[in-house]
Amino acid sequence: MKTSILAIAAAVALFTSPVHAQKLQLSHNAAPGNPKSDASLLFAKLVAEKTEGRVQIDVGGSAQFGEDAEALTNMRLGTMAFSANSQGTTSGVVPEIAVLGLPFLFQDLPQAWKVVDGPVGETIRKAADPMGLVVLAYWDNGIRHTSNNVRPIEKPADLAGIKVRTPPDPMTVDIFKALGANPTPLAFSELYIALQQGVVDGQENPLINIYSSKLHEVQKYISLTSHKYETTVLLASKVVFNTFSDKDKEAIRAAAKEAGEFNRQRSLNDEIELRKTIEATGVRFNEVDTGPFVEKTKPVYDLWRAKFPDLVDLVVKEAAAARQ
Repeated sequence: MKTSILAIAAAVALFTSPVHAQKLQLSHNAAPGNPKSDASLLFAKLVAEKTEGRVQIDVGGSAQFGEDAEALTNMRLGTMAFSANSQGTTSGVVPEIAVLGLPFLFQDLPQAWKVVDGPVGETIRKAADPMGLVVLAYWDNGIRHTSNNVRPIEKPADLAGIKVRTPPDPMTVDIFKALGANPTPLAFSELYIALQQGVVDGQENPLINIYSSKLHEVQKYISLTSHKYETTVLLASKVVFNTFSDKDKEAIRAAAKEAGEFNRQRSLNDEIELRKTIEATGVRFNEVDTGPFVEKTKPVYDLWRAKFPDLVDLVVKEAAAARQ
């Protein structure tokens, strides 16, 4: 406890000193060209503009400032200012965010955005606050599909015995257990090598993550399972954020929203175009009848309703309304 208090005190002194107040870091794990990467760079640019240079952000992509879990720890201590963090890793600190990834909850991205921008997103925002995290915006990390080197996944039984890398995310693990696969949590930065060396057979990600991190180079099959959605949550350290003036807080939130709109549009456009691009490299795609997958993953709702009954009911209700 003493170490944590001293670290927080040192961080506050660092970020409130005139010399260092504007030299802040933003961490994320995406490759260059990914919508998360480009939106992070845009956010940094907008923050500098909107605060008239009072707040300047150095963006560290491809986990160069550490993996997402490390960024969360550092933000809670106040030694890291911002992170465009993954939903799965964030759920280790704010477990409520995992409900956005309930299986087959959303049919498309605009439906998901309606839900995260409403009462569900506000509930998650409130849950993050006592954990020392400020939710600035919900960016997009797409609807996820399954790739592997064993066979096309056309029905749940095709996943039997396949070792599928997942994020360190209980929701995704529960989904792939329900489908009969062997889920293997692994840091995203280690995934390419793990696929290349056969440590895991496959993985699950939106097409943009598969393409920007070149995972298609080490995968034979991509099955369009559309099994879950994930947000990219743009977070600030509460310790650091509370040192800003009200004017700069407002400017940072406005920058987060504007960069998020850019991120979402990029994500939507890339989902449409990337199949052709990846298919041209020789990777085999297959469509999936999701009906049997939906049936197999129904118990996942029961598991998570036992943990967060009100929130699960709320997100299901809001998702149904968004589909109308």
